[in-house]
Amino acid sequence: MVLMKWSEDLSVHISEIDEQHKNLINLINSLHEAMLERKGKEIMGDILDKLAAYTVYHFSTEEKYMNQFEYIGLLSHKKEHDAFVSKVESFIADYQANKLGISMEVMSFLKNWVSNHIKGTDKKYSETFQKNGLI
Repeated sequence: MVLMKWSEDLSVHISEIDEQHKNLINLINSLHEAMLERKGKEIMGDILDKLAAYTVYHFSTEEKYMNQFEYIGLLSHKKEHDAFVSKVESFIADYQANKLGISMEVMSFLKNWVSNHIKGTDKKYSETFQKNGLI
């Protein structure tokens, strides 16, 4: 069962970033599938680690272009990224300490945050990036 599906309303119309968003969605779906199948802690932990690492990689790509193109919303956008990374790191720490299981609440947070962030915050930089030659 897929938790998130890529759709055109998630596109920021920058191919590199759209591909990264698709990869994030795939990682969230992998975590969701592992949760539903009650995979072991090691497998779930590995997926969480991959999700955290890929998120940092993806955010650094966006922020690189924001810096390069002097995007006016960089600081507030970076704050959202930093808050998300902290939240995911907190999930991982609690999961590893057996304080938290991967639940539908966690999955809903991931799905909603990524979807809302792309549709709201990320779409705001599309025009700036495109004016600077990214497509």
